[in-house]
Amino acid sequence: MTSIPPSMTAIAITQPGGPDVLKPVTMPTPSPETGEVLIKVEAAGVNRPDVLQRKGAYPPPPGASEIPGLEIAGKVVALGENASQWQIGDKVCALVAGGGYAQYCVVHESNALPVPAGLTMAEAAGVPETFFTVWTNVFERGALKPGESLLVHGGSSGIGTTAIQIASQLGSTVYTTAGSADKCAACENLGATRAINYREEDFVEVLKLETGKKGIDVTLDMVGGDYIQRNIKVAARDGRIVNIAYLNGSKAEVDFMMVMLKRLTLTGSTLRIRPTADKAAIAGALRKTVWPLIKAGKVKPQLFKTFPLQQADKAHELMESSAHIGKIVLQV
Repeated sequence: MTSIPPSMTAIAITQPGGPDVLKPVTMPTPSPETGEVLIKVEAAGVNRPDVLQRKGAYPPPPGASEIPGLEIAGKVVALGENASQWQIGDKVCALVAGGGYAQYCVVHESNALPVPAGLTMAEAAGVPETFFTVWTNVFERGALKPGESLLVHGGSSGIGTTAIQIASQLGSTVYTTAGSADKCAACENLGATRAINYREEDFVEVLKLETGKKGIDVTLDMVGGDYIQRNIKVAARDGRIVNIAYLNGSKAEVDFMMVMLKRLTLTGSTLRIRPTADKAAIAGALRKTVWPLIKAGKVKPQLFKTFPLQQADKAHELMESSAHIGKIVLQV
């Protein structure tokens, strides 16, 4: 059995601020409580919510670790009381409410999934946050069905590259927006029917032509701002618009008349504060529907760059530059 050290290295947010406030610290190794497992972290995904937490704008939910990091991959090294889904030595990836930027992390056993065959630990660490988010928002809240169209804003992000692949593999026509020719090409290579460079084209006008004026069935938006009204404009009758972030702000002047006339559904969600049981249900759906696609090589996390844990500040600089296509991961 692996001996578990009493202390570990983790990345602390020393005060709200820029990437330089992320510092390696030594702290006690956590112990798994009832129903939890302790994971020796080999890699941890970096996500936009981590940046917001670093800036003081997205505090962890009550009881969660103050350490940033929402997704990890590694080996199970200890079991809490009544934890029976995993055995010591199992390779898992997991969605966590915090604590990922560390050598060890605890998670409820139901929020972990087996590392899919064929993925490295770094790739597996780029799966949970984005795949859970895409599944619950696109397929549960947005109710996307085969044969329908999906518009993904921020198509080259971790969320975007995941949504494009899963939706296209499950039989939907995917359109996306991105900010450069390279990013648009990457989106189309992953399965998007048409990627629109938002710096050069108006996605509303392009999609009217692409869909023969029918419009878009489901929109996944992390931009907000003036996109809120434009999403309504480009939506099909009975369309669903799902907001998961507001990079351009959560306030906008909106004419709701088209919401009524087109019978639209406007919704949104955050994942981090949802109960463990909700996340367990999402994990079960992913294991049944998406894990076989990963195993078959049809869907794969797009790993852009890895950094050592101690260079979490550099990873955040890259995240904020938006120069990446896909996932940024810390290797522990």
